[in-house]
Amino acid sequence: MASWLFARSRTLFSTPQRSKPFFFLPFLNHSFRSTTLPHRNSPTLFCFSRHESTKADAQLELEHDVTEDDVNQAIDFPGGKVGFTSEMTFISETAQKRVPCYRVLDDNGELVKYSNYVQVSKEMGVKMYSHMVTLQTMDSIFYEVQRQGRISFYVTQMGEEAVNIASAAALAPDDIVLPQYREPGVLLWRGFTLQQFVHQCFGNTYDLGKGRQMPIHYGSNKHNYFTVSSPIATQLPQAVGAAYSLKMDGKSACAVTFCGDGGTSEGDFHAAMNFAAVMDAPVVFICRNNGWAISTPVQEQFRSDGIVVKGKAYDIWGIRVDGNDALAVYSAVHTAREIAIREQRPILIEALTYRVGHHSTSDDSTKYRAIDEIEYWKMARNPVSRFKRWVERNGWWSDKDELELRSSIRKQLMQAIQVAEKAQKPPLEDMFTDVYDQVPSNLQEQERLLRKSIEKHPKDYPSDVPL
Repeated sequence: MASWLFARSRTLFSTPQRSKPFFFLPFLNHSFRSTTLPHRNSPTLFCFSRHESTKADAQLELEHDVTEDDVNQAIDFPGGKVGFTSEMTFISETAQKRVPCYRVLDDNGELVKYSNYVQVSKEMGVKMYSHMVTLQTMDSIFYEVQRQGRISFYVTQMGEEAVNIASAAALAPDDIVLPQYREPGVLLWRGFTLQQFVHQCFGNTYDLGKGRQMPIHYGSNKHNYFTVSSPIATQLPQAVGAAYSLKMDGKSACAVTFCGDGGTSEGDFHAAMNFAAVMDAPVVFICRNNGWAISTPVQEQFRSDGIVVKGKAYDIWGIRVDGNDALAVYSAVHTAREIAIREQRPILIEALTYRVGHHSTSDDSTKYRAIDEIEYWKMARNPVSRFKRWVERNGWWSDKDELELRSSIRKQLMQAIQVAEKAQKPPLEDMFTDVYDQVPSNLQEQERLLRKSIEKHPKDYPSDVPL
């Protein structure tokens, strides 16, 4: 039985009858019979139907290595009949070949021959590149501001700008985003202003979180962007719940959640995947496999072929994409979103990228990885430079545009920092509000004790916080 189960895992979806057409790019990690041939540089129409794994009479086709006698003997198990075999064969630990990585642009920013991708207009292409540059500039300036002691903490997105911006560009405003902590580009794309980013990092009275979160823990109800939470992977099962809510309400939207490769080592990742598959939730999981979970390399985290294969165990469609290729990320997320909503099913995207910067300002990544490795990804595989070459070849961008954009963004950020530094800190009472309609007695007692401590030891507390 085990031998044919392993064989079936690669052809599971090639045999059922198809009746309903859907848009589908031929790079998802499953085999389909297409009714039309792929057309270069455009979405391809394929026919397939949603398989119903919950029906008791659902059956899988048995492979030729199972004898007729074995086929006639099967266990009528919940979910479908399972054939028997007299051979004791264990499922192999891995496939012979690794899952390929979908890409559109090569390292020089040129289209790969016969590449199939979702078209991007001039307006969209320029906007994507401009936001990638903005995110890059934010990282550079905020990192220096933290090093100067003006903010307490910061996390950069250096090397992962394409995953941020291209995924955001492929979504709709009504889609709900549950980020990790390395996706501020998604919020930037949705209209969160540079001044709002700065206010949050400085934790002043204009911060939407009222200074109660660490820097980079952004959130905005207006932009359907859940507030960042530090504990790893907690947002994943929450995203499934949000997606199921959208499904129950009949909304034409999906939930999108992000995590790093380290997040897949958490139990919440597996709980979320199973939850999403069983409930047929329209959620898109985007994993930034950037090679390192802080100081732990991926080869010390798992023995599987990366992240994308983990979806197979939960019956979730998946694709591995070049996370440093903005066009590939945009195409994959755009198509995954359509499938998630139309098919009411979860999708897993593994974006192969690299964290060029330190894990955070509390980390020194040169202690655990080679500088040559960092420099290679920073220079040869830079996602911003690669996309810039493509927009330039299209005649959409010039050196003058580049100079004006970078100068403008830097000027806006410096002005925003000056405004944020002068703004007042949130009052002390804000630490105890916004959770309960009526502040409970235990919180009232905590506030009383805190004020008493400040009165007794004023030098141990910041003087710029209104009491």
